[in-house]
Amino acid sequence: MIEPVEIFLASRNAKKIAEMQRILGETLPDLRVLGLDDVAPYDEPVEDEPDFAGNALLKARAGFAASGLPSLADDSGLCVDALNGMPGVLSARWSGPPKDDARNNALLLDQLADVPDDRRSAHFISVVAFVHDGGELVVEARMDGRVIREVRGAGGFGYDVVFEADDRPGVTTAELSREDKDAISHRGKALRELAPKVAAALM
Repeated sequence: MIEPVEIFLASRNAKKIAEMQRILGETLPDLRVLGLDDVAPYDEPVEDEPDFAGNALLKARAGFAASGLPSLADDSGLCVDALNGMPGVLSARWSGPPKDDARNNALLLDQLADVPDDRRSAHFISVVAFVHDGGELVVEARMDGRVIREVRGAGGFGYDVVFEADDRPGVTTAELSREDKDAISHRGKALRELAPKVAAALM
């Protein structure tokens, strides 16, 4: 029996951990993704970098230093054109602490209430950083679309319930199957690009 290769993801988000496991598992079937609750507690860094790449690297470096395991971290967010690219790196805490998806979505829809449909374009960005004893890798990807006017769907997380991707018009990314979302999502694209490099590093 082949022992699973363990990799650490600096996150407590169970849906994000499952998403990482699913997508990386396409390339690395023996991979096991561990989250923050699977390793000894450590002081998590404050995400105070001005961009996604900085925050992803900050988290991955801290995870590697604390766990000793090859470590992944992603920083992702929604960039709305009518809001000059915000919430951006502030996406998870847009409505203030503590982090709350429903409150963030309500605030975003309120801020865009007077913005006409043809000016509600937005895109998700995901930057995934991988830190191991052989070095560091950073990959960035995006998913273009628009913010709709109401919450729809029960899947996904974060702003998925208010976002329609250009590749799947008419449904929010929270209404897509996991397979459909993985195929087009910013994180899915970044992970598929990164997976062969992770595999090479772990072999």
